[in-house]
Amino acid sequence: MRYPLGFTLAQAKHRHKMGKAKQKRYPSVLMLEPLYTCNLACIGCSTERYSGKLSDRMTLEQCFKAVDDCGAPIVNVCGGEPTLYPELKGLIDGLIARGKHILMCTNALRLDDKVFGVIPPSDKLFLMIHLDGLRETHDYVCNRKGVFDKAIEAIKKGKELGYTIFLNTTVYRETKVEEVEGLCQMIDELKANGILISPGYEYESVERDIFLKSDQIHEKFKAIRDFSHKYKINATPMFLEFAAGLRELKCSPWSTVNYTPKGWKAPCYLIEGEGHYQDWNSFWNGTDWEYWESRQDKRCQNCKMHSGFEHSAVEEAMKSVKGTLQLAAWTLG
Repeated sequence: MRYPLGFTLAQAKHRHKMGKAKQKRYPSVLMLEPLYTCNLACIGCSTERYSGKLSDRMTLEQCFKAVDDCGAPIVNVCGGEPTLYPELKGLIDGLIARGKHILMCTNALRLDDKVFGVIPPSDKLFLMIHLDGLRETHDYVCNRKGVFDKAIEAIKKGKELGYTIFLNTTVYRETKVEEVEGLCQMIDELKANGILISPGYEYESVERDIFLKSDQIHEKFKAIRDFSHKYKINATPMFLEFAAGLRELKCSPWSTVNYTPKGWKAPCYLIEGEGHYQDWNSFWNGTDWEYWESRQDKRCQNCKMHSGFEHSAVEEAMKSVKGTLQLAAWTLG
C-alpha cells in the first residue's frame, strides 16, 4: 500500500465521521511546530522557522491541548527541527497514547542520538526525511556540505532498526526533473517507504529567487507525473494533475492547520502577515475560510502546495466512480 494500512484507515474513519456530522470543513492534519529552533538555515525556508530560541519552545501541555482541540488524526511534528526539542520523547509517547499517526519532518542530522535507541519504532510514527535533491543540490539548499550524506546514513540505519521512513522533497526553480527521478530511484535502494514531492512556496522572508511561478510548476510536474507510476510517490493522481496544470482545484487551507510557539497561524503555515490566534475557537471561527479557498489573494497565486490541495484532490476524485477507482488503485499500489 502507498501508506501503512492503519494510517489509511485512520484517514477514512475521520472522513466518514466528519461526513456523518455534515462538517464541510475539518482539519485532517495538524502541523505542530513545538519550536522555531533549527541546526540548519536552508535557503528555501522562512527565517522564522530556524531563528527561534530554544527557550521559547512550547510546553508538552500546550502541544497536547492543540492536538486535543484540533482533533485531526494525523500530527505533522515539524518546526524548526523537532529532534532539537528536549521533550520530543514525551511528545511522541503522548501522541501515540492518543491514537495519533505522526509524521516527523527532520533533516536527519540528530536522528542517531535523539531518536534511534531513544524513541522506539512504531506503526504510528513515520520519519519524513528532508532531501531536496542529490548530494550537490541538497547540500546547496541546506547551506552546508555533508548534510546529504548524513541523511542517507540515517535512512539506512533507521530502516535497519525498523522505522517507517519517507523522503520529503521540495521542487525549486533550479531543480532538475532528472534529479527528482534520481531520488525516486533511490527509494528502493534505501528500502524507504515512499517520497512526497511538492513545489516550493514563495516565502516573503526568503531573499534568494529560487521559487517556481505557476507555468514553471506545470512544466516540471508534467514531467514528474509522466514517471510517477514507476515509483512510490505519495501524491494522489489528481494532485499531480493539478500540479501539472491539467485541472484546477480550490484550496482547502483548513485541512492542514498550524500550531506554533506564537499560537494558531491563520490561515495556514505558508501565508505571512495574517497573525496568530491564542485559542482554537477564535482561530477556527475567526478565519475567513471561504476567502482563502478562493485563492484570490495575491500571496496564493503561485501556491500549489500539497498541504493545501491534496485534500481537495481527494474530494474531487471521490465525486466520480472513475476517480474513486483511480484513487483506490493508487492507495493499494
